[in-house]
Amino acid sequence: MTHDGAKAAAIRLPGALGEAARAVLSGSEPPATPRDAATVMLLRSAPTGLEVYMLRRQASMAFAPGAYVFPGGSVDARDADEKVAWAGPDAAEWGRIFTAPPSLARALVCAAVRETFEESGVLLAGESAESVVADTTSADWEADRMALLDRSVSLAELLARRGLVLRSDLLRPWAQWITPVVEPRRFDTRFFAAALPVGQHTRDVGGEAAEVAWVRPADALAASRRSEIRLFPPTAVSLSELAECGDLNTALTGPRRVAPIIPEVHEREGAVWLTVPGLTEYPAPPGGAR
Repeated sequence: MTHDGAKAAAIRLPGALGEAARAVLSGSEPPATPRDAATVMLLRSAPTGLEVYMLRRQASMAFAPGAYVFPGGSVDARDADEKVAWAGPDAAEWGRIFTAPPSLARALVCAAVRETFEESGVLLAGESAESVVADTTSADWEADRMALLDRSVSLAELLARRGLVLRSDLLRPWAQWITPVVEPRRFDTRFFAAALPVGQHTRDVGGEAAEVAWVRPADALAASRRSEIRLFPPTAVSLSELAECGDLNTALTGPRRVAPIIPEVHEREGAVWLTVPGLTEYPAPPGGAR
């Protein structure tokens, strides 16, 4: 699935967003440097079809407040630790997929696994290359999750202590989205997809999430169109692609081509517009009120 240039929504940037965009477009403000990040679309099969795990970010968050997102976040320096026990495609292979040096590719995969555990309680690791942790809901697992969050332990240290290997083969590369140049907070985010491991369960772990839910991609898009939830463009496009897949097997095995996608910003008729490849409609501006 690739993005067709003819399939692009134009979103008007209102108020302060538009003024900030003009400052960058005019050259009076330099664009921010994107931070590397990873996000994971955790998927499962349900009686009504494919579902994806989503979080509503706290309204107090500096980035994407109140928006519905997938688990994810910025790469931590320790995510590139070569001591991480590893099974599946190696860092060099992931580097070829994401056109990145192996050290960055390693960090992205580790960040994807770490953030998924931190924000959903699901760990994509096992005692061997053929196994996956069966349950992570006990008190000792919660203590490990909190230690990752407060950075008192690294992913490499957690896996080593428990005798586990990271299962990179459970992650499927999906997309790469780069925040537009006019945004004050920018990210170069690699999107992954992964099936919920058998025996594991997501749980509401609080923190950055005000609430969590398993939703059908089409239902999330419909709720966005009714202005019931906020979706940022990369999330909306990814949900649309998942809805087209229809089922878990297709989502994890269908053809994909990962290439950088960056929405374009331009001025037209006295307004500032954001053009989003892969999106034909958008119910409200990204920074609009709900």
